[in-house]
Amino acid sequence: MCCILAFCGKSGDYGDIQKALQKAESRGPDDSRIINTGNGWLGFNRLSIMGTTGEGMQPFVYGNKTTFPFQALREWKDGWNVPEEAEIILVCNGEIYGFRPLKEDLEKKKGYSFISGSDCEILPALYREYGTECFRMLDAEFALVMYDRKEGSYIAARDPIGIRPLYYGVREDGTYVFASEPKNLIGLVQKISPFPPGHYFKNGVFVKYRDMSEVASDREDSMEEIATHIHDLLIAGVEKRLDSDTPVGFLLSGGLDSSLVCGIAARYSKKPLETWSVGMDKDAIDLKYARMVADYIHSNHHEVIITRDDVINALETVVEALGTYDITTIRASMGMYLVCKAVHEQSDLRVILTGEISDEIFGYKYTDFAPSAAAFQEEAEKRIREIHMYDVLRADRCISVNSLEARVPFGDLDFVEYCMSIDPEKKLNKYGMGKYLLRHAFEKDGLIPENILWREKAAFSDAVGHSLKDDLAEYAEQCYTDAAYEAGVLKYSHARPFTKESLLYRDLFEKHYPGQAEMVVDFWMPNRNWEGCNVNDPSARVLSNYGNSGK
Repeated sequence: MCCILAFCGKSGDYGDIQKALQKAESRGPDDSRIINTGNGWLGFNRLSIMGTTGEGMQPFVYGNKTTFPFQALREWKDGWNVPEEAEIILVCNGEIYGFRPLKEDLEKKKGYSFISGSDCEILPALYREYGTECFRMLDAEFALVMYDRKEGSYIAARDPIGIRPLYYGVREDGTYVFASEPKNLIGLVQKISPFPPGHYFKNGVFVKYRDMSEVASDREDSMEEIATHIHDLLIAGVEKRLDSDTPVGFLLSGGLDSSLVCGIAARYSKKPLETWSVGMDKDAIDLKYARMVADYIHSNHHEVIITRDDVINALETVVEALGTYDITTIRASMGMYLVCKAVHEQSDLRVILTGEISDEIFGYKYTDFAPSAAAFQEEAEKRIREIHMYDVLRADRCISVNSLEARVPFGDLDFVEYCMSIDPEKKLNKYGMGKYLLRHAFEKDGLIPENILWREKAAFSDAVGHSLKDDLAEYAEQCYTDAAYEAGVLKYSHARPFTKESLLYRDLFEKHYPGQAEMVVDFWMPNRNWEGCNVNDPSARVLSNYGNSGK
């Protein structure tokens, strides 16, 4: 991960930018640089992943079909000035998959030259050649801001799922400020908003260039054609995410999704994977299953055992890192944050592959209650549109706050586009097993143990240990009397807390992000309009179909 910050006007100063960047130093601990564009500022904190030499440091300054070396910039007391012939200045937090063929095409057919092995260095040239249409061309997880000096315009853009974070606000004089995290913008703008995924911004206007939730028409593929496409596209999504100039590791819960990612990666890697699991000291459900997978794929496996005190002591740190008050996100983040903390402290890994986004496509436990195929599809579309505020946010913050980079194979654009277009009638749980299409797609490979492939789903926070959720709820009970709770919830109108646990999270959120609750649209909850889903807790444990998921 890296941190980007853009002050798109002259009302800011170097000191503001420097302080704001320091708030997310963990996203990019390797280097930091601020450039004066002549009409604002671009700042960058670097975590070196691709093109790790000094030439790969951003902001990239481009002109005359080449990137200027750092030595060509002019240093002054408030940062760096750019040469007069500079045309575009760019900051990008991203991974551009398949960038090498694009780079070769730009070099051989278009006459561009580059100075580093960084994937992001090609972006100014792509923009110069294709304008804002270039964003449609990218197979990438990215958030970027660039300044076009010829036009005097700032352009910002974010990947279609929102895997890489980007937030913005507008100052009183109309200056837009963009940053990787909301914490960067506290004190700079009054209202902080998430940058909409699949959009670009130019001249004060947000334009949608791709919406992964929109399906033109349902595919009529047979079950076997569906299985083949799911299989091949997910393998391609994993394989391309193994490309890194720094060591890669894997979070392995023992559930279907992370196990498949690890199983695929093990098949295509030349050396044993580094896999990491986390569990409570008393009742960890998933550790034994993760161990089965690790033994099966012969990975170098690591277990992180956490206690009630670890969870409670990390709670405020996690809420501050996340920038959310959502119950599900915070619960699921406790184990993820602590295991990533161990990865950072105990290994040399820089990149982490995870299993997020599968549930949004293929279904949760609660989507078994979907009253129709159309309702299932509508719910999937909603979850994909909002995923950047929930599971994707969790993965990004828990990993980046520990100076690591998250990569999400189930978020591969080709994979998501295809799976969202599958006839939803086939995605309904008519098979006695949720996410049947995904399981069936890998039935013949033997990539993971069969009992893992057909294991019932357990929610991540529950699977780390049922006691984790219970410990958090019990702690919240100790924080508020009944009277204090009743008075406390009345402080909030947007997404009003409805339990002592949710009030605790909201109070911690407001401590660090006062007045910014609308960054999150609402609590992640099952669809309460469906029969069987009108519950007051987001955990699947409260649903009647939970069955053997917690065993």
